Amino acid sequence: MISTFFSHELKAFWRSKNTGKSIAIRIVMAVLILYLLLNMLLVGFFLDKVLKHLFPNDSLIFSFCGIILIYYLFELFSRLQLQELPTLRVQPYLQLPIKRNTIVGYLALTAMFSVFNLWPVILFFPFIFKVVLHDAGGTVALAFIISIFGISIFNNYLALYIKRKANLNGWIFLIVAAVMVLIGLADFMWHIISIRNISYLFFGNLMHHPVIARVPVLLGAGMFYLNFLYLKQNLYLEELSAKKDKYKSSTEFPILNYFGATGDLVANEIKLMLRNKRPRSSLVMSLLFLFYGLIFYGKPGLKDSDTFKVFIGMFMTGFFIISYGQFMYSWQASHFDGLMVSKVNFTNFLKGKYLLFTVASTAAFLLTIPYVYFGWHVLLIHFIMYLWNLGVSITIVLYFANRNAKRIDLSRGASFNWEGVGASQLLLGLPLYIAPFIIYIPFKIWGHPNLGLALMAAIGVAGILTRNYWIQVLEADFYKRKFTITEGFRNK
Repeated sequence: MISTFFSHELKAFWRSKNTGKSIAIRIVMAVLILYLLLNMLLVGFFLDKVLKHLFPNDSLIFSFCGIILIYYLFELFSRLQLQELPTLRVQPYLQLPIKRNTIVGYLALTAMFSVFNLWPVILFFPFIFKVVLHDAGGTVALAFIISIFGISIFNNYLALYIKRKANLNGWIFLIVAAVMVLIGLADFMWHIISIRNISYLFFGNLMHHPVIARVPVLLGAGMFYLNFLYLKQNLYLEELSAKKDKYKSSTEFPILNYFGATGDLVANEIKLMLRNKRPRSSLVMSLLFLFYGLIFYGKPGLKDSDTFKVFIGMFMTGFFIISYGQFMYSWQASHFDGLMVSKVNFTNFLKGKYLLFTVASTAAFLLTIPYVYFGWHVLLIHFIMYLWNLGVSITIVLYFANRNAKRIDLSRGASFNWEGVGASQLLLGLPLYIAPFIIYIPFKIWGHPNLGLALMAAIGVAGILTRNYWIQVLEADFYKRKFTITEGFRNK
């Protein structure tokens, strides 16, 4: 039966009207993946020399045991961003005399055919055969191979389980991403824990007790079975809907009720973000870029540069505006015709966008307050760029959104996905990034950088106070391009 499923998927692919485009994309992706795998293979062959250079005071096997868990944490994070869920159109098969276990088993097993499962084999196996086999013997080398396979399977199905749960509740994805970021910070920045020592605790003991290689295998089997049960329980669409009816949605936001129709539009936008892959990726990346300042503020050459602080402040408090706002109408492409003929007032529609960006940028600014550790001047610049983003950046982004008529498939991930990207997105960066420096740099050259900062703050406040005027301008501009945008969104 599994061969039949596979045959049906191949026929569906070749008979699709987008086959030519799909083949071209797959060829490009295959070349890119092959290039990455060749680079990984090169690193694998010279891993012993790399480890010797990075950890000159440790033995090679000790260093190797310490990096395995670090690799798998980064791999899990990559899987959550890049790995696609295996799919099968199950509806036609549900009416046929096919066991549910067969359908679910096919979905679960096809998840093993992921390029991520090749990476640890290519990266670690050369070292195991060159060093571990030679120094510790065949039994230990086999134990390492079994453990690596077991952890890869565990990571594979853990990532899929998280993504499937996140499809029903977007907060799960955000919580997992936040936990992983905190684990990384706790080790590499705050030095509260040591992932390297935890990794050696298991793999170091594996050298003396190879039998514990069963633990990763059991963990991998357990995670496979958990995915199997989850898929089996949620195989029928009516079961999912019944579960949703039982509980109140976690995406209800009573505070938005105070904003009336505008608040309802923002609530729907937030639900769209949390329930779909690509817009959710913009939200996750916005949270990750809040740590952008940690990379630069600690460097002696940059911490005294106000020009660089202006850029970082604008980027951290406005990244969501940039990444999400450039596709502002494309997110609603699938139901845009419905919006145009509904009773939704387009003025409220634009006000909803402004409110959404204001809330997101305010939250980002509040989360960057701990950067006061690097000085009150840093926090002041962050606040000025926050005002700039609210008063200027939002209007610029929405102006360019009026010039994007490319639809977006919300179900597809953001990684290696250029759907909806056009010339307007490429041109957006120029006024968005250059505008504050056109104002600030002359004052800095003149010797009065604080006047430049004050002028940017004043322009930001003026933009906020005149927001209703800019909404009218944007609305008039939209109606000039309305039919071009709606026609573009209809093209699949």
